[in-house]
Amino acid sequence: MRIGELARRTGVSERMLRYYEHEGLLNPKRTDSGYRDYGPEEVDAAHRIRVLSAAGLKIRSIRLLLPCVLGIKPVFHPCAQARAALQHEVEKLDVKLRDLGESRRVVASLLNAINVNEALQLDVR
Repeated sequence: MRIGELARRTGVSERMLRYYEHEGLLNPKRTDSGYRDYGPEEVDAAHRIRVLSAAGLKIRSIRLLLPCVLGIKPVFHPCAQARAALQHEVEKLDVKLRDLGESRRVVASLLNAINVNEALQLDVR
């Protein structure tokens, strides 16, 4: 199948499919005239890449994990590199969550200060 059909089947844009190929995540065959010719393996791989990407993983991690993921819903089979890569991703997410929590506290305290100030102004009137 051509790239447009793969995009329709997987919900991944043609641009992203080309990028995944450039990054070595997809390896379609080529026709005699040079067109990409995607098969069932690429459909499955594109679905797996989409799931991993939606989880927030970057290309470097996806490249390590892709051979370890089976099917559209992530089911892992034993891969030595999977544990270390996933542990690293969990640690990065923990840092992001901590940072987001602090950002939320700051924004909430500013909102609270505005609310208190408005209430004080109403009491003065």
